[in-house]
Amino acid sequence: LNRFETTLNRLQGTNALRKRYLPIYGIGHSMGCKLHLLIGSLFSVERAGNILISYNNYSADRAIPFVEQLNLNPVFQLEFTPSPQETKYLITQRYQIQRNLLIKFTDDEIDQSISLTQALQKRFPNMVALQQIPGNHLTPLGQDVTLNPGAVFTPLDAVGQWVKQEVYRDLNRLQREILRWLNPLAVA
Repeated sequence: LNRFETTLNRLQGTNALRKRYLPIYGIGHSMGCKLHLLIGSLFSVERAGNILISYNNYSADRAIPFVEQLNLNPVFQLEFTPSPQETKYLITQRYQIQRNLLIKFTDDEIDQSISLTQALQKRFPNMVALQQIPGNHLTPLGQDVTLNPGAVFTPLDAVGQWVKQEVYRDLNRLQREILRWLNPLAVA
């Protein structure tokens, strides 16, 4: 947060932004959502909104795969601070960012976006949107790989493009939903 604020202040000081309004959005996935929610609850920050993808506020053994199976908690005190209960309290009492997009994937077992949506809508009626789209908890982690066909387009190139289209369908849908929320007046 400090580096971001310092960089923003430097840009404004050099007139690189020409004193124009620059909307700043937070975007987080999974526990990254928790970080943005805590930033918006504990610090005085100006944000045009937050985009919260696959929010979860579970304890470490539920939120991080394999922690429970490895049984690390008796040896290492592996837990998040603040606790899930403390985080929920901070969000319901002190969260300041009014405009929020929450994205829930249909096949996500650890997503808690619905309960977060309800809590945020109590604080900011008509300013919170929840979109449920196809995908799973790992969908946002996909990387767009460019496939360059050879000098001659072959059937293998066609198969490669078809596979890429299928693999990235959910990731592209996520991108479209975010862009639509950021600019609802744009032509789709």
